[in-house]
Amino acid sequence: MSQGSVGRASEPDVVGSLQGVSRHYKVRLGGGRTATLRAVDGVDLSFTRGRTLGLVGESGSGKSTIARLMLRLVDATSGRVCLDGEDITHARGHKLRAARTRMQLVFQDPYSSFDPRVSMNDSIAEALRRTSLSRGEVAERCSELLEMVGLTGIHGLRRPGELSGGQLQRAAIGRALAVNPSLIALDEPVSSLDVSTQVLIIDLLARLQNDLGVAMLFISHDLTVVRDISDDIAVMYLGKIVEKGVANTLFNAPSHPYTQALLSAAPRMMSDSKQRSQRLLLEGELPSPLNPPAGCRFHTRCPKAMPRCSEIEPAFEIRDGNHVACHLYTREPVESAPAQPARIGRATARRATWRDAVG
Repeated sequence: MSQGSVGRASEPDVVGSLQGVSRHYKVRLGGGRTATLRAVDGVDLSFTRGRTLGLVGESGSGKSTIARLMLRLVDATSGRVCLDGEDITHARGHKLRAARTRMQLVFQDPYSSFDPRVSMNDSIAEALRRTSLSRGEVAERCSELLEMVGLTGIHGLRRPGELSGGQLQRAAIGRALAVNPSLIALDEPVSSLDVSTQVLIIDLLARLQNDLGVAMLFISHDLTVVRDISDDIAVMYLGKIVEKGVANTLFNAPSHPYTQALLSAAPRMMSDSKQRSQRLLLEGELPSPLNPPAGCRFHTRCPKAMPRCSEIEPAFEIRDGNHVACHLYTREPVESAPAQPARIGRATARRATWRDAVG
């Protein structure tokens, strides 16, 4: 398939995939009680060589957990994690270490990504420590990587505190490329940078992908940034994917009300007066994943909600070539609704410390 966000792990261009993956946490509520936090719930995504999948959604929707699941930094509660057609869901030891060298993560805050006591050269060299390169070859590789991301040998001699945020993020990208990974996950990589620096980093990532053919997962809540870098888009809400497909189609004709609301919240993306007049405002806060709404999880905030939305979880339908999970496009009625989960009081759910787990 051309859209990159949908596909099987056996397809030749698919580097990695999540197949029906969930990540649930047990949370203590006090008084000996526990609840299940559904950070990610039954997600299917794939990452295609030479393409960028943009993952968007509000804070607390589970985007960062998706990256950690793919890189096996956290274990899946259920489902399969595949890399280059191989199931690595339960990989351990040498097999897991080998898989992780083929996947790299670039964090949001470049200042906390480096040891402040050592130079950029030493930080990048650390990523090459387990390779068979000689000391001279490591030094040469460090210089090559710095040049690749637009830095010079002088930058390599400096410590993190002597570089700007944009320079540090370039160095972080260079370090991620050190071991020639097949997949790079970038978790809000430009959110801490000023707008002009964001543009430079986005252009750098686009050039590197074109030159190296690496697959990228780009996580952001900023749709303007995502549109500039992504070939494919997946929209996430409360642990689930609600819409996914080719970026141009999704941005020009969004189908899910949540996607429409996110686009409406980004005025720069409303191209004409007709679109601006049809803005769909998103009201209310994201519900707690400790107590997700039954049926469609978006129905409590959706201006287009129908009675069945609160009872039946929508399946994915094909619309304009993209996949959307919304009852507005359901082709056939569902005879029975699944049982609703037990409800947890709002005050109790609010007090639970779940945000760090969701990311």
